[in-house]
Amino acid sequence: MVKEFQHNEWALILGGSSGLGLATAKKLAKHGLNIVIVHRNRRSEMPQIEKEFSIIQQEGVALLDFNEDAFKLASRTEIIDKIITKFGDTGKVKVMVHSVAKGNLKPMVAYDKPTLKNDDFHLTLDAMAFSLFDWTKALFDVDLFAEDSRIISFTSEGNSKPWPNYAAVSAAKTALEAITRNIALEFAPFGIKANCIQAGVTDTASLRAIPGSEKIKEHTLLRSPFKRLTTPEDVANVVYLLCKDEAKWINGCIIPVDGGERLS
Repeated sequence: MVKEFQHNEWALILGGSSGLGLATAKKLAKHGLNIVIVHRNRRSEMPQIEKEFSIIQQEGVALLDFNEDAFKLASRTEIIDKIITKFGDTGKVKVMVHSVAKGNLKPMVAYDKPTLKNDDFHLTLDAMAFSLFDWTKALFDVDLFAEDSRIISFTSEGNSKPWPNYAAVSAAKTALEAITRNIALEFAPFGIKANCIQAGVTDTASLRAIPGSEKIKEHTLLRSPFKRLTTPEDVANVVYLLCKDEAKWINGCIIPVDGGERLS
């Protein structure tokens, strides 16, 4: 595989231990980007995650991983300090990927289960939307972005379509897109481009956590022109394309990556 990126360029992936984030880390590593992964996992999950991380290291790139709470100011500050030490004088973040799935999946109305409360919205939006700006600004303030850098986050069709139990996440996805547009506008003078990928229905742990996910998958197979779900690798491929020099004029977009699933 041709190594297309400079030896001192890095991808910082928030939520890179599984699903879209992990697939993205593997794809970018194949093309020569060093990888920083910030994730939050239980000790029992780490043996499998470490196996996946070893695959990334086999690509001959550097890998840093932090099993920390990415949403706490103290943790974010500590992680960034360690990144600065590792990067030295020349290392820069070529792309930051926001692949965070931390939110409350509850109905608005129910008689036999907990329902959404105001705090549920706050937690979900803090993790799945506001953290995009928090990390962008924190990296920017310490001059860690490359001269030509990309910020990419993941949204879904739930940004505009209501699904049962999905209200808090839907609100977060809508906010994520709004924040992305303003990052694209206000950070453009500094060489930063920001886009959202609207992934099709993908069989990940995040999807399986949604009540009724099996029905969602069944419906998607009927809708998709290719009669299959989106895979994490489909999405990772587009992240890679958006990191290339040829994609530097793509900014402030919501890009569907669903094989045409949304067409029907």
